[in-house]
Amino acid sequence: MRFTLNSADAPRLDAAALLTGLTTPTPPAALESQILVQYIGSRAIVDRIDAALDLRRLFSPSHADWWARLPMPATIEMLVRYWKGQVEPVYDPANGTVTVRVRAFDPDDALRLAEAVVASCEALVNELSLRSRNDALAHANTELAQAEDRLKTALARIRAFRDREGLIDPARAAAANGVLAARLRDDLARANTDLTILKRYMRDDAPSIQVLTARIRAIELQQQSLAAEMTDPDEARSDRMSRRLGEYEQIESERRFAEASYQLALRGVEQARASAERQRVFIASFVPPSLPEEPLYPRRWRTLGTVVLIAFALWGIGGLALQSMREHLS
Repeated sequence: MRFTLNSADAPRLDAAALLTGLTTPTPPAALESQILVQYIGSRAIVDRIDAALDLRRLFSPSHADWWARLPMPATIEMLVRYWKGQVEPVYDPANGTVTVRVRAFDPDDALRLAEAVVASCEALVNELSLRSRNDALAHANTELAQAEDRLKTALARIRAFRDREGLIDPARAAAANGVLAARLRDDLARANTDLTILKRYMRDDAPSIQVLTARIRAIELQQQSLAAEMTDPDEARSDRMSRRLGEYEQIESERRFAEASYQLALRGVEQARASAERQRVFIASFVPPSLPEEPLYPRRWRTLGTVVLIAFALWGIGGLALQSMREHLS
């Protein structure tokens, strides 16, 4: 039987091919094919197939020659060594195909054994693909959970800040205070101008002068209060707008960073899922196992000829040795 491993991902180009200019793609899933060849000759596949087919019974039938069948009782190590002689996997790196030759003492047993080898290889490939997919998705989901926890923590800090300070957005409050400070400066400048004009033709104790002077004093006090609220050198004051704004900006920057990390982790999960789907490997069997009709072994005429040649060689060597001994004695 012959099969190859294919994947939904595009074939890769070999680095040596890129350097030499020969853009010949490497066989798909070459590493997985080599893993399968090693797996077919391992104890793992023997344990899996032995549970379903009873390999000791299959390899030691009563009608088989005693020197060819598995000697009983057989340990698992003996069974694995015998298995390697009966199941021969070969990997061709030129085209990425795997050829497996299976031998048994009965054609039906050989077919069932070959089908079991293919089924075990498919199960291993599915396990490897599923494990790789789950590992990639698990790593991406772990990063997503960490980013989500970071974002939740940042949002909780913003909520606690707003509840504690009584401000929804300190930046907007600071902007409103800046607009109010600019308006107070305009009002103060206008009032000082009016006071200067009135003092030219009125006395200082005139009612208009006194009212305007009181208004100027009130505007100045309001400016001082507003300035103290915005930026006060007294570190003991906890209601300074600059402190509130600085703390809020720090928390807000952490929230933006956490939100960006969360969006990046979401994209990572989607990319990991898409990449896992593209890298999924499956077996494409183009020469499936078939029921044999003519046995390959024993090759009687070849074996008989070999025995005759060996016997003739031994007879010749023995005759020459005997003739040499006779000549030496004589």
